[in-house]
Amino acid sequence: MASISLFHHTKRHPSAILLLVQLAGMILYPYFEDTEMARVGLNAFGLIVLLATVGMVRRTPGHVWISATIAVPVIILLILQMGYGMKHLLPWSSALEAMFYFYAAGSLVMYMMEDRRATADELFAAAAAFTLLAWAFTHLYILVQAVYPGSFGAAVNPNELRTWTELNYLSFALLSSTGIGDVIPLSSHARALASVEMLIGLMYLAAVVARLIGFTITSHKETRD
Repeated sequence: MASISLFHHTKRHPSAILLLVQLAGMILYPYFEDTEMARVGLNAFGLIVLLATVGMVRRTPGHVWISATIAVPVIILLILQMGYGMKHLLPWSSALEAMFYFYAAGSLVMYMMEDRRATADELFAAAAAFTLLAWAFTHLYILVQAVYPGSFGAAVNPNELRTWTELNYLSFALLSSTGIGDVIPLSSHARALASVEMLIGLMYLAAVVARLIGFTITSHKETRD
């Protein structure tokens, strides 16, 4: 019965499953980030998120063939990096992953905007889309750092390359407009990208989240009346 109930909730709220997968990766990855298997672990988890996201796009107005077209070369590049140590492919895979997550986030936004009511799954989708945007910019920061070393600094080990966790933290801080933390963009390319992320974060909160909250309040009022 428990397995049937879990399957039922999975079908009703697929956005929640994608959100949980993303959050699990952000929480678990720091535990092995400094190990030799860190890159392999991140790439392997990236494959899981890619597959989960492709499945999520099926439930949105987005086209699965577009997301799959982007995901397939990403998977190949990640496998080459894991199996053959081709670290020089990192900028290419990061660029494609960013493109993939932007498309998936856009598909979720279209899914949330296609009617004038806010369902429970659409509320989960709002959080999942926000996380996808943060991951997309994280990969863009990785791309910038690979092409222009020294683009990001920090109070701890300022001369070292920033880790995925550090850049992901920076991305969430900028997208939510809650600050910048101890990781800061130094190069003009990094600062330009950070400015774009802050603008997109403000627009997302104002246009998407505020709209869903308004629909939720209206729905509750109609129910009471």
